Amino acid sequence: MVSMTKKKTFFWLCVFLLPNLLGFLTFIGVPIVSSLVISFTDWDLLGSMSFNGIENYIRLVQDPEFWVSFRNTILFIVGYLPLVLIFGLACALLLNQKMKFRAFFRATFFLPVITSWVAVSLVWKWLYNPEYGLINYLLSVIGISGPEWLNDPNTAMIGIILASAWKDIGFVMVLFLGGLQNISPTYYEAASIDGASKLRQLWNITIPLLAPTTFFVTIISLINSFQVFDQVMIMTGGGPGGSTIVMVQNIYNHAFRYFEMGYASAMSWVLFLVIFLFTWIQMKFQDKGAN
Repeated sequence: MVSMTKKKTFFWLCVFLLPNLLGFLTFIGVPIVSSLVISFTDWDLLGSMSFNGIENYIRLVQDPEFWVSFRNTILFIVGYLPLVLIFGLACALLLNQKMKFRAFFRATFFLPVITSWVAVSLVWKWLYNPEYGLINYLLSVIGISGPEWLNDPNTAMIGIILASAWKDIGFVMVLFLGGLQNISPTYYEAASIDGASKLRQLWNITIPLLAPTTFFVTIISLINSFQVFDQVMIMTGGGPGGSTIVMVQNIYNHAFRYFEMGYASAMSWVLFLVIFLFTWIQMKFQDKGAN
């Protein structure tokens, strides 16, 4: 009787999970396997595929444009990740305090997260305009001649990093807020009785107890930053002079501009392996820290 009940439960579990499973296989599973197969072919999206072995991967290693896009992606991550982590935590600490209109401020800080990247990119593109943009105008008021921003290879990536961090800080803030609210107030009460300052409480209580949240936020932000594309495509198109072309845009160009689907698929799998490697390294460091 118990066995029949378990079988019946398992049957209904399969019935209810089937629509989701079919959706996963149709829109995620099959495309993933297909892209792996395509990465070993020469295909222009319209004609027939021709198997070429690992030629796409050999070409990728020898392609200077790929390494430029990889370097630019790493530069973006190096600038973006510390900004969102530091300012996201700072905003969370600030908005975790008791204050008037706290809910309003939290919603305001989160608003950029739910705003379309197209709208955000166009607004920031206007802000960065060297002739009539607001940023250079404010700099001129205090006697500083603003840079060319998106028109200068030396500052274009900085502009994209600042815009990206501004949009994503609210998301990181919400995650840190969740972590802060899970820390028991008794720790801070005990520390206050012992005479610990706010700074020492932050360093010895808040930051250590936020370690799991910080790890999660770092992993999510790292994966997100490796896939940077929308803002680059709209704000600079990879220019000037290829100074902001990133891996995903390089994949897009080869797939939908040059119609080299096999080569683009190979780059996609290399990007997946890079993300997997960085995530695995972080998890190993997290495990060592826990031990």
